[in-house]
Amino acid sequence: MVKALVRYFSFVFHGLLAIILIAVSGVALASGQALRLDMLPWTGSTLSYVVFFGALFGFATVVLAFRRKLSALFFVWTLIVAVLMLKGYIFSGYYFEPGDLGLALFQVAASLLSIAGAWYQMRAAVEIQKRY
Repeated sequence: MVKALVRYFSFVFHGLLAIILIAVSGVALASGQALRLDMLPWTGSTLSYVVFFGALFGFATVVLAFRRKLSALFFVWTLIVAVLMLKGYIFSGYYFEPGDLGLALFQVAASLLSIAGAWYQMRAAVEIQKRY
């Protein structure tokens, strides 16, 4: 039961994250404005393209994993997101505005929990394949 809840949390977290990132970067690309996300290593128009196509990839991995196909790819995606969040928020010189630290810590904790959900999803997909 707990494994199923963590798996679904992982799907919801990464699905919403991907949709939000697609929307934000899509608006930036359509308007010609550059994104400014100081916690990420890219800048300028490169950042907009990396976020847009990365989020498309992430959304595709969520959909595929939900359908129990290529769950390992979803696991890799969750690892990439967690590493970027940890590096960007914790292990860099990122400056938090007042009140933003709590939200950043919540995002990092959610990304770490979602790794467990992706792991359980990958293991469940392997078990189903073994049966058939």
